Amino acid sequence: MQTIKQEALDAISRLPDSVNLDDIMYRLFVLDKIKRGQEAVQKGETITTHDLKTEIESW
Repeated sequence: MQTIKQEALDAISRLPDSVNLDDIMYRLFVLDKIKRGQEAVQKGETITTHDLKTEIESW
């Protein structure tokens, strides 16, 4: 299992040399959100689309 630092370095190394800092930060942000989402699914911490729509309607 890779450390977070190693995952970040791997993600950055796959970007083109012409990348800017905003692109790097965005890529790391997206990868973090994906990882957190996958962990939530594994833990069963998700809700159905129907439940989400019901919750939104109560706003």
